[in-house]
Amino acid sequence: MTRTEAPATDDESSVVGKLSTLDRFLAVWILATMALGLAMGRAVPGLDDALAEVEVGGISLPIAVGLLVMMYPVLAKVRYDRLDAVTGDRKLMVSSLVINWLIGPAVMFALAWIFLADLPEYRTGLIIVGLARCIAMVVIWNDLARGDRDAAAVLVALNSVFQVLAFGLLGWLYLDLLPGWLGLGDGEHLDISMPEIALNVVIFLGVPLLAGFLTRRLGEKKLGRESYEATFLPMIGPWALYGLLFTIVTLFALQGRTITSQPLDVARIALPLLVYFALMWFGAFALGKAIGLPYDRTATLAFTAAGNNFELAIAVAIATFGVTSGQALSGVVGPLIEVPVLVALVHVSLARGRTFTPAQQLTAEPKES
Repeated sequence: MTRTEAPATDDESSVVGKLSTLDRFLAVWILATMALGLAMGRAVPGLDDALAEVEVGGISLPIAVGLLVMMYPVLAKVRYDRLDAVTGDRKLMVSSLVINWLIGPAVMFALAWIFLADLPEYRTGLIIVGLARCIAMVVIWNDLARGDRDAAAVLVALNSVFQVLAFGLLGWLYLDLLPGWLGLGDGEHLDISMPEIALNVVIFLGVPLLAGFLTRRLGEKKLGRESYEATFLPMIGPWALYGLLFTIVTLFALQGRTITSQPLDVARIALPLLVYFALMWFGAFALGKAIGLPYDRTATLAFTAAGNNFELAIAVAIATFGVTSGQALSGVVGPLIEVPVLVALVHVSLARGRTFTPAQQLTAEPKES
């Protein structure tokens, strides 16, 4: 695949200057929707119960709808006929698998025991968050950071396969086997089957991926690639962020009362999460640059390493330990910290992108907002 080189600049033609108003003030919109969701969950009696009841197979339908709306426009932008250029990048593929499935869970396990040794419920919930690798929101953070959209599609699909195959095994390893081996006490057992994990993956990745693929194929067939990318994609682009904001409002309304009634516990859980996101993102970004990946794929590697599948983590915690458990609270605090932190890291990524050489400032095509 031929790429066009675009040297980094500091003026208004830089990637930051090209962000739309919606993108540029995303942090403001996200903080506002988080506050709105928390306020709604606190002020409206029974709202959390009502939202929790609207589910199928343990999956919240409002959250599912928000995530599907969020992911569809991004996945409709992927050039599926060029994915072989991503799968042939061994540095990217191997690095992503190692970081996500060997390093990530181990880092979260260590941080959970370091920071929450005296709080077993929260510790277990945090480890579950670390086991659930991101397959949903990462496409938004990657797109905002001008990462490689095609690479993100491949990596989240790869994560989804490993999630189905490895989640139960890793849960047994980190929650049952290792604590016993290390003399840390009795282990825990996760009450979730491979089909349940597969259902989560199908809903949160399979449906929007299929919709995006079919839209791209049919849209290009009817309009042609140039017209499809110049007219149709900009029209559906903003819906990704609308879906993100709706998901955040729903999620925090669902758990608003729990979060606001236990602020000290939330702070205890938040600290290891902050350390985790920093270690994973900066470590993966440094690795990508060190092994010679261009900026866009380095950003993709970093965001897929730092993100987590909070939908699966919350579903597992609730199914195994109950909706009011400390494990479920840890799952809920995950996106409470992840969302603003990764929004901040989008800006860090764009700034650090200017430290790459001109030859590494690669853009496959204009990125639609």
